[in-house]
Amino acid sequence: MYDQNNVFAKILRGEIPSFKVYEDAQVLSFMDAMPQSEGHTLVIPKVEARNFFDIAPAALADLIKATQYVAKGVQQALKPDGMRIIQFNESAAGQTVFHIHFHILPCYEGVELRGHTRDWGDKGVLAAQAEKIRAALATLPPR
Repeated sequence: MYDQNNVFAKILRGEIPSFKVYEDAQVLSFMDAMPQSEGHTLVIPKVEARNFFDIAPAALADLIKATQYVAKGVQQALKPDGMRIIQFNESAAGQTVFHIHFHILPCYEGVELRGHTRDWGDKGVLAAQAEKIRAALATLPPR
């Protein structure tokens, strides 16, 4: 069952601020407030869907296309050595916010990922990273 009071639903309604990276009619992308790596970005759909199994196929297709687009911006802006694209389904699998979302996790040689939901990111750093990614996205062909 979808909880309309989850943190991502509140971000979508503008009740909680976020450092936006990309937005269109179907999706929103923003910096993870508790980043596991420099540039950890999230992509969420604007439809109510708890996980991979609840989202309509057309909305899922749009979500993954947006995830690829944003990941290209992250790659161009931050130049990580590698990247993980992750999506969790339910608590047993590691999902902590029950609104489907993809994690874009830049990976850097010799730097371990921090724990999920462990430490709040520095707001100044998150804002600067979001700006760099937005600038990189502006150089890419439209989605």
